[in-house]
Amino acid sequence: MVMRRLLHRMDYRYRLHRKDLPGKPDIVFGARRKVIFVNGCFWQGHSCSRGSRLPKTNVRYWRIILPHNVECHSEQPEKLTTDRWAVLTLWECELVNGNAVERCLRDFLGETVIP
Repeated sequence: MVMRRLLHRMDYRYRLHRKDLPGKPDIVFGARRKVIFVNGCFWQGHSCSRGSRLPKTNVRYWRIILPHNVECHSEQPEKLTTDRWAVLTLWECELVNGNAVERCLRDFLGETVIP
């Protein structure tokens, strides 16, 4: 929701979770052919403190499921770039610094990709 509010305040309009695109990107700018994935640090195994910790209960389950999540989510941006979509991946821990995220979004969305 933080990302969506920021984009709306910046006067960008978008679609959510288009099912016809690989990985159902979180935010889609169809006319610009750009997508944004907002990854959860824990679920996608980010290298930050929250993403690199393993729960203390049911360890066997988490050792199987977390690498599987990382593998599945790493394939989606590659498929999209092959189809000539520009992809931006943001991590939940990065959303804390609103000014940096806004600059990143303006840089990413400022240029349109010509098919």
